[in-house]
Amino acid sequence: MLKAAIVGMGRWGQVLVNSVQGQGAPKQGAPIRFVAGSTRSPDKARAWAAEQQIRILPDLDAVLADPEVQAVALATPHAQHAEQVVAAARAGKHVFVEKPFTLDRASAAAAVAACWEAGVVMALGHNRRFLPAVAQMKQMLADGSLGTLLHVDGQFSGPGARAYQPGMWRADRAESPLGGMGGMGIHMIDMIINLAGRFRQVSVLSHAQVSRTIDDTTAMLGLLERGATVNFATLALSPSFWRVALYGTEGILVLQGHENLSFTPREGEGWVKNFPKTDIEAAELAAFATAVAGGAAYPLPVEEAIHGVAVFEAMIGAAASSSCYAVVA
Repeated sequence: MLKAAIVGMGRWGQVLVNSVQGQGAPKQGAPIRFVAGSTRSPDKARAWAAEQQIRILPDLDAVLADPEVQAVALATPHAQHAEQVVAAARAGKHVFVEKPFTLDRASAAAAVAACWEAGVVMALGHNRRFLPAVAQMKQMLADGSLGTLLHVDGQFSGPGARAYQPGMWRADRAESPLGGMGGMGIHMIDMIINLAGRFRQVSVLSHAQVSRTIDDTTAMLGLLERGATVNFATLALSPSFWRVALYGTEGILVLQGHENLSFTPREGEGWVKNFPKTDIEAAELAAFATAVAGGAAYPLPVEEAIHGVAVFEAMIGAAASSSCYAVVA
């Protein structure tokens, strides 16, 4: 059983913990248990932490000095991730870090290097990699069912910015460049990398039409290294919506939501398949614990984690310059 600490006990930190334990005990089959943690607002989290039997420590340094803690999960503001990952690695703690990994490629590479040098596992929380429908999409791409991939279409949007108020870290443009990219859109970038490979270049339009805090409308046109084009959007003030579509010479796959997958072949009858709901937070944390225990590697290679940050960084540059930006390899 991997004993972990949660750093950041806001809404998402609590979602992570609740996915694998209840009343302080691991849920059936969960190979990880949260025993300690830290938060900027301990009074707000005190009742929940007591229910989960999580010891609230003063800060990250105290967490990293705790001998019971073998691993840390970081559910903290994006700009803190790189420094926190490096500190955890140097303390010999395995690291699960929420997305975005960091906000620039150089810091992401440095954090990965620190984990490698310390011999600890680093896992990045792109939970949609654990959807059964995505596994089928990858298989169909690999077995030629779609022929040559021509184009990828992605959309991940939601109403989150409606709740943002001045002073909240997510309402800070430095923490949320390109509006919904940090909270939502970066998941779709990782999904495209996972399914279709690395990006070569991007161009971006991003602005605030309604929001007074961050951009609410962000759209990207991209080119992948294998030749397929990409169009993608993330909206921070719309109803919740997830869709990724793969267009090939022999067929089209569309995943709408997490469970509804449809296939349209060039010839013959298509199909629609509905998958059971999956607790993807529990799945990613279990995969992290398995990797720490010496089992299967975490299914998001660190090279792809770095590349995802490079795409995000290129998107920020492209939006600022109103030009096409190459993605640094």
